Parts: sequence; C-alpha cells; structure tokens
Amino acid sequence: MHYDPIKQFLSKLFNRYAITRKLFYFLLDVLLLRSWHIRKALRSYRRSTGKGASLYVLDAGSGLGQYSWRMARRNPSWNITAVDIKEEEVASCNAFFEKQKVHNVDFRAENLVEYVQPDTYDLILSVDVMEHIEEDQLVFNNFFKSLNDGGVLLISTPSNLGGSDVREEGDQSFIEEHVRDGYASEEIRTKLEKAGFQEVETKYTYGKPGSLAWRFSMKYPVLMLGRSRAFLFLLPFYYLILMPFVLFLNYRDINKTHQKGTGLLVKARKKRKV
Repeated sequence: MHYDPIKQFLSKLFNRYAITRKLFYFLLDVLLLRSWHIRKALRSYRRSTGKGASLYVLDAGSGLGQYSWRMARRNPSWNITAVDIKEEEVASCNAFFEKQKVHNVDFRAENLVEYVQPDTYDLILSVDVMEHIEEDQLVFNNFFKSLNDGGVLLISTPSNLGGSDVREEGDQSFIEEHVRDGYASEEIRTKLEKAGFQEVETKYTYGKPGSLAWRFSMKYPVLMLGRSRAFLFLLPFYYLILMPFVLFLNYRDINKTHQKGTGLLVKARKKRKV
C-alpha cells in the first residue's frame, strides 16, 4: 500500500484554501492517536517549563506543519524551527504561516542526517520520522548536539510489536515508505544513550484500543482511497458514524499504561553540565 501518495493527494486537496487547511489540521489532531499522545506530552513539558517561557524548539520532520501550527499558536513565546526534507511542503508551510501572520515559526528544507545546530534548542519534537531514516544513529547524534544542556527530545515512532501493521514474518508494511517496521523499546533506548542522552523513558502507545481506533480511523479509509478516489465522497458519512467510537478508543489509549503496543513515545534529556 502506497500511503504517501494518498497523503499528498489529501494535502493538495485541503491546502488550496486557508480555511480547509485549518480544517485539515483539526481533523489530523482529532483522528490521529499519535497527536493525542504528543499533545499530552507537550502539555506536561509546558507545565515543567512554565507558561510564557521563551524557548527554542525544533520540529524535526515537520511534514504538513500541523504540530508546528499547534505549538506556535498555543505558545507564542516559543521560537520554532521546522525542518523537512521535502522542499514543496516547506514552501507551502512558509506561505500559509506567513498569510496567517504566525511569525514564530521558520520552515526550512533540511536533511536531518546532516542538520546540526550546536547547543541551540530546548525541545526537539520528532513525530513519525525516524522510521523513514536509515541512518538513525547519525540523526540521534545530531539531536543531542543541537540541544541545550537540560534540553528534551520527544519522539513518536512505530514499535516493532506491529508498527506499520507488520505483526509476523512475511507481512508487508502498510506504509511502504518506511525503512524499518518499528523500534524495540530497548533498541531505541540503547541508540539514544549511545548518542549521549540520559533519563531515556519509553512508553508504549497504540495498545489494544489505539490499534483498533487506528484501523477504523486511518487504515480502512486509506485502503478505500487507494482503490478509488471516489471513496472521498463517502468518507464524511463514514467518519460521522464511527467518530464517537474512535474518540472513545483514543481516549482510552492515552489514559492507559500499555504492556505492549504498536507505537512508542520516547522522552530523553541532555543532562545539564555541573
């Protein structure tokens, strides 16, 4: 299944007008369970730093810009650099944010394998990016170098326990653009500690309720659109019927501790120098 063309199709469709782009961001926030987990983690981080703190943030792999949009509007004192390897998405985000007079975000076309800004950022956010990058250890090293002392790294990525919908040998990834099906908890912890991080915390996401929600909110609609774009006209009715069920499952997922799950939320810190 080629997920990326479907994503690009929806992006072009919704990005034609400012109002539809804002609607797209809202729908991504509501439907994507990973967004629920990231929002919860960001709220916790903001409480630890204090509201109104002037911070430097890197959105590493900013994609369509939805996380930068939320962070910038909720935290006007944050200075956000959003980088992505796709120049067309960077240009689109810069144009949209400029029109919306959101001036605390700067989108740049950069390769995370090479991007280093020593001792610059207080927070680095990387959402569903690392599974696309073969040279992940280089990127973790760059993240460490780019953080200020005491800086925090937040990562959302598929786990090896069914991430990308790969559950047993022979299964094909639901998203063929992934270079790995997911991380083992200990694997990503080891790689981050090798880069220099301390206080590495891993938490499983997409447990039983979240995995079920993902199938209904993302997998089945994408499969339908992959067969025919005509299914787009049926999606509003599909979501209207299933939305309460999906929201309930998402709520259950973020408020449970999972022994295993198809996603991982990782938090790591660059220790302050004494």
